[in-house]
Amino acid sequence: MVPGVLVRHLAVGVLAATLAGGFAARAVADPVVGSTNVATADPTVPRPPGQPCVVTLFTNVTFDDFNARPYSYTPPASCTGAWAKVVLEADFSVTAGRQYDRTATLWLGGVNLYFGTTQEPSAAVSPAWHVERDLTDYSALLRSVGQGQAIIGNVVNSTYTGVIHGTARLLFYPASAGARAAVAPDAVYPLGSDPVGSTTSLNTSSDKLARTLTLPTNVERAYLDVFTQSQSNDEFWYTCVPDAYATETNECGGGNFREAEISIDGTPAGVAPVYPWVYTGGIDPYLWRPTPGVQTLNFLPYRVDLTPFAGQLSDGNPHEVAVQVAGANSYFSATAALLVYRDAHATQITGKVTRNTLTGQAPTPTIGSTLATASNGNIDGAITTKLDRRFVIEGYANTSHGRITSTVTQNTGFDDKQTFTINSSTYRQQTWQRTWSDSTSQSRLGNFLTAERHEHFDYPFSLDYNQLLASDGSSSAASTVHQGYRQRDELRLLGLTVYGADVDNTVDSTDTLAIDASGSVTGHSGQQSSQAFVFRDTLGSCYRASVITQAGAVTGYDSGKGCPDRVNRVSWFAHPDGSPDSSLLPGR
Repeated sequence: MVPGVLVRHLAVGVLAATLAGGFAARAVADPVVGSTNVATADPTVPRPPGQPCVVTLFTNVTFDDFNARPYSYTPPASCTGAWAKVVLEADFSVTAGRQYDRTATLWLGGVNLYFGTTQEPSAAVSPAWHVERDLTDYSALLRSVGQGQAIIGNVVNSTYTGVIHGTARLLFYPASAGARAAVAPDAVYPLGSDPVGSTTSLNTSSDKLARTLTLPTNVERAYLDVFTQSQSNDEFWYTCVPDAYATETNECGGGNFREAEISIDGTPAGVAPVYPWVYTGGIDPYLWRPTPGVQTLNFLPYRVDLTPFAGQLSDGNPHEVAVQVAGANSYFSATAALLVYRDAHATQITGKVTRNTLTGQAPTPTIGSTLATASNGNIDGAITTKLDRRFVIEGYANTSHGRITSTVTQNTGFDDKQTFTINSSTYRQQTWQRTWSDSTSQSRLGNFLTAERHEHFDYPFSLDYNQLLASDGSSSAASTVHQGYRQRDELRLLGLTVYGADVDNTVDSTDTLAIDASGSVTGHSGQQSSQAFVFRDTLGSCYRASVITQAGAVTGYDSGKGCPDRVNRVSWFAHPDGSPDSSLLPGR
């Protein structure tokens, strides 16, 4: 294998690949001190040099009912050659008034282009926000004309008055001397049954998002981009408790472990952790004005490596690829897209899966409880939920390069503790949760290890909800939330680290609601929040920004022009034994 083929053989993580490239990122929109509009520290997708071709999907469309808004797509006539990058840009707003947060999705040919939720307005604030997604890996889809649709189901009446508007476009950056052509998958297959695109509801653990596909006979690599969004009874799944404790704690039942399970022909093929997204009406709406939670307005998919199944998928027979959500309790909204790389120099690839220790490993967490009810009825104690498992999936494919053996080793974990203090004047629930995934994808040519990718995800989440009842029947409800999204990627070729990327996105928010004796919210106090977003990689790309809010307005913003120092960057470049190698720094 030549180095170029090696680089092509392992994909970098979705977010790391989006932010990488040596081009400077900037904030989605620099928050202005004093502003009550949406304020985030999220970066835009970095752009290569050159003028993009722009294809508008829709302009200033109104969303005031539950009907889809269709659009037609035609590839840009002025950018017919290779593309260096493809970026979706979308702008949304909602008129001032009362409105729920709404789920927003954009589609083309059954494939999801964007998945997120909307910002809730207030009587005085008409929020507007901008989102972007790197769609370079979906270039094969965008080469052909197709039909798409935008779906933002919204109720507008005398009570819920907020009308949502949106505009979306695709930007195509031509390959050039300063921006090489992207190496993208050769085909993209949606798992849903809707030919234009929509999500599938997974109400129970046995419900499936599935599609049976007969793929080309020269599949060399395969990945699945997965979205699983909690809805309805599952919206606050992270606060739920096992059924045995639901009545005692006055909480939702069904437990609080959720995980996406991937299968091929009914055989376990991988797992995807579920992120605890909190929408802008969640827990306490004032928590998220003006800074929403992590990824609330713009979800990221989780990419599952299915390459060990390449030989099996290439046999010319139909194969079912499916997604289920363990623990689903009405319900999760799901979509997924299969990304396939083909061997350009082979018409038939053969091979099979030779090892799969995920088979037979049911995702069954261990539950513990110290809840105790005193003689006066007071309840104190904690419920714990834990799961930690490791699996290996290995398979080979006979390609034009020779026999490639692909191995995916993954350790996934879920650790949750919920402490309750319940008495005549207090209802307090404190949740500490952490979901993590460590995976390694290896590629071997014969017995020779050629490429290796390490990927780490960490989703820390905590919620302290403390409701105090006064003697007149009124109460106060104080909420403090911490969300984190951490991702680390490292790519090694021939034993040498050639790329590393590190992402850290955190949001901390607190607020206290005032509630009268009838249960109506009469006001709030103490709102404050902060978000910090940091990205760095070994190509010298770096981004750092933070935003601070108080009483619903921006009080501070740091654009973070100072990136991680040179010493920190050196630590990402390493010899095979892990020791730093400063000679690998750019420009040395």
